[in-house]
Amino acid sequence: MADTLHLRIVTPERLLLDEDVDEVTGPGVVGEFGILPNHTTFLSALQPGRFSYRQGNHTHVMIVSGGFAEVVDNVMTVLTDTIELPDSIDIERARAALRKAEDELKTLSPADAAFTETQAAFQRAQARIANAGRQ
Repeated sequence: MADTLHLRIVTPERLLLDEDVDEVTGPGVVGEFGILPNHTTFLSALQPGRFSYRQGNHTHVMIVSGGFAEVVDNVMTVLTDTIELPDSIDIERARAALRKAEDELKTLSPADAAFTETQAAFQRAQARIANAGRQ
């Protein structure tokens, strides 16, 4: 049995993280999930929100924009468009994005082509605001 889980976080631009970790917590579309070493095979879509991993006594926190997480044979791969540290979030910019998405959602129906993307922008802004500056 393995003592650690290998975590890879990949964005379209680069491999962001490739390290052994003790635990991972992420925002799945059906709820928050936790992954420990020797976890069964797992696949989940991610929603925008707080993503964290623990190495020893230190917990690292990031905000994902969505994506997918897969665990196979003690390797967890996370594919996401963007990921950012809570300290790097511009809270005023996030609030402006939230207001803009709220205003657009008021005029869109779920059948509109722009609805899904606007709803995702709304969720990303909410996640960024909720986690700005938190570690």
